[in-house]
Amino acid sequence: VDVVGGKTGNMYEKNVVEPLKVKIQALKSATEAVDMILRIDDVIASTKRGGSMPGM
Repeated sequence: VDVVGGKTGNMYEKNVVEPLKVKIQALKSATEAVDMILRIDDVIASTKRGGSMPGM
């Protein structure tokens, strides 16, 4: 989205390019967030069943 012109456009033609490092970091961050959510879900499920928390 071109915020100056208020229209959509081809960012490559406008020389707006994200480096590969930015995309890799975004994928790593998303993966870490999902991992934390799944771990929290395991802890909640374990405590509901009366067990101890995983890894303890």
